[in-house]
Formats: sequence, structure tokens, C-alpha cells
Amino acid sequence: MIHWRRATVRTVLTDRPGAREVTAALHTPLPGAEDAAEVRALAFTDLVGAPEPDDDVLLNVSALARRLGTGGFALVTAIPDRLPADPPPSPGHLVKDRYSPSQTMVLGVDDQESPHHRTLAEAAEISGTPVIVADLHSSLPAIIAGIRADRPQARVVYIMTDGAALPLAFSHAVHGLREAGWLHATVTVGQAHGGDYEAVTVHTGLLAAVHVAGADVVVVAQGPGNLGTGTPYGYSGLVVGEHLNAAALLGGVPIAALRMSQADARERHRGISHHTLTAVTRVARPGCVIPVPTPDTLTDAEAAVASAWEHSPGAVAETTRAQLPELAEAGHSLVDVGLEGLLSALEGSPVRLSTMGRGLAADPIAFLAAAAAGRAAAAAVVPVA
Repeated sequence: MIHWRRATVRTVLTDRPGAREVTAALHTPLPGAEDAAEVRALAFTDLVGAPEPDDDVLLNVSALARRLGTGGFALVTAIPDRLPADPPPSPGHLVKDRYSPSQTMVLGVDDQESPHHRTLAEAAEISGTPVIVADLHSSLPAIIAGIRADRPQARVVYIMTDGAALPLAFSHAVHGLREAGWLHATVTVGQAHGGDYEAVTVHTGLLAAVHVAGADVVVVAQGPGNLGTGTPYGYSGLVVGEHLNAAALLGGVPIAALRMSQADARERHRGISHHTLTAVTRVARPGCVIPVPTPDTLTDAEAAVASAWEHSPGAVAETTRAQLPELAEAGHSLVDVGLEGLLSALEGSPVRLSTMGRGLAADPIAFLAAAAAGRAAAAAVVPVA
């Protein structure tokens, strides 16, 4: 199941909190290759330490062996000659990534040893806080751009679930959004780890986001690397429905960000993706808010985007209009959201906008739909008394 290789670190490429990317020379070739190559390798420094040039490392090269695009790099699993020092004594007994070789112990915000335990034990609701739930991690910067277009001072907290990448440090976007001040705090739930706060479930993650981190708006989405099989229920984003239910159960405003595309080569993802339609109509309980991007009162430049949505060869506006009744019939509230100002808000993102390898110019509706969800959440923020 795992392709292992030994390698020697050559150079350090990048550093960000919790992660270091290096180049490493393999000691033996990958399967099917004649020569031992030099590869990109990622080390999660909180787990394995920080590799330096000339370190010998153990690598998981499974993604490279299978010639995968997503995740197509090696992962440092150990620096055997320079193991990290033992962590200092500390509270906390939540084990994340349980029973894998990289399981890690953290202090959960809901842990008995946490200073926030009483708050989480007594909190029962989130008092109308808007909670945006998205299928793709790539929606996160676009959603926040939409929030900030109308409420630039809103405190946004991101809850990363364990549907895809487990270490938060894997996300370049989260790092860039934090650096730019666009993201106030992060919570990692389930098996995911590395957030400002750790929580056992999405439910306690939501309570912590509001009652501990002081969120005005919460965004819930899996980390990078979603999984899909082309079957109706076989994809990691199906839990969007359950997370919307959690937000509603706790008294929040559940807002479903539409996953949309006008450029995806797969028909099932054009217009409104079947991932959204299935999760929201078959798993989520009735009563969610569904922000629908509508191209009215736009500037000339923005109108060009809307025109492409309606009339270009990849246009799927008619398909989308045919899909919307399915969402309404499931008992959800469709809310038209104007796009004015959102294109410039997206262009001002401090991190690169990319979904399935496509940027804003290649697939504008993917990001505008996410920004529309952010705008809807901004409108639902409960004013401070």
C-alpha cells in the first residue's frame, strides 16, 4: 500500500508554519523508472522535525509511484538520524490521525484539561451565527472575499474537517489568509489537526468558533485533496449535508455554498455540481439558505463575466436554471445574490485562486458562487448589541 524510499535532502524550497518543502535525491528509482530522481518532498515539521540539506530521510512516494497529479510529491515520514526532541510535558489527551504511524496528541478545546472545557460543556447554541459550508477547500478564499466585500471587519473562523488533508499546515491558502489578516482563527476537527483550536466534532468546533474564537462568520470545509469516485454517494464532500445539519442543530444559519463550474470537463460538475445537489437535497435537512449568484447591476467589466456565463461555449446558465428547482423542492431557501463588486473583491485575494487547476479567468462562476455565499453570510451577521 505504501511505496517507501530513502533519500538525501538537497535544498530547502519553502517554509511555512508547520511545513517545509525540500528537494531530495532518491537512493533507488521509482517503479518503472531507470534512474533515481530528485523529487519534491513535504515535511510536516510538528510531526517529523525540519529536514536540512544532507539529511537522510525516509519518504512515502506512493503518489509519485502512481503518477498522480494531486498530491504528486513525496512525504517525509522520518529523519532517522536526527529525530525531533520529545515535546515538553503538556496537557491534552486528544489523539488525532489515530492509529496511523503519524498519530499525534493534542490539547482539544473540548478536552477536560482545556481552559475552555467549561465553556464547551455549557454552550448549547451559536445564536444565529451564519455558517457557510463548502465542498471544496479552494472555495475558502473566495468565500472570505465575498464576506469582506460587505463586512471587511467581520471575524471569520475556518473549521477544517477531516474529509481530505489532515494536517492544516498542508494548506498554502490558510497560511496566506492568516498572514493577510483575512482569517481570524482556525479549528481542526475529527482526525484533522494543526488548527489554533482542536476539537473532537464539527459540533464542538462550531461552538468553539463562536464562543471561544469570537466568530462573526464560520466557514466549514474539508482540507485540500477531496476524493470523488463518479458515483452518487462516493465522494468526501457528501458530509456537507451533515455539517449543514450540525449548524442548524446548534441554532446557526446554515448556508450552502454552491459548487459551480462553467469550465469543468466533467458534465456532472457543470452548472451546479452533483456534489452540491446530492449533499444538499438528500442529506441536509430542509431550511438551509442557498445563495444563488445573479448578474445584475454589474459594471462593464463584470458584465463581460456574466455574458461569458450566459453565452460562451462553456456557458451553463440554462443548465443551472433547470437545477435550482431541485434545491427549492428539498425545502431550502434560495436567495438571489447580486455579484456587483465581487469580481474586484476576488481579484484582490491575497492568495492564488485555483480550483481543479483553473483560475478566476478560466472558471469565474466557480469563485463568484463561493463569493456570493460569503456575501449572503455577511448580510446574516448578527449586529453586536
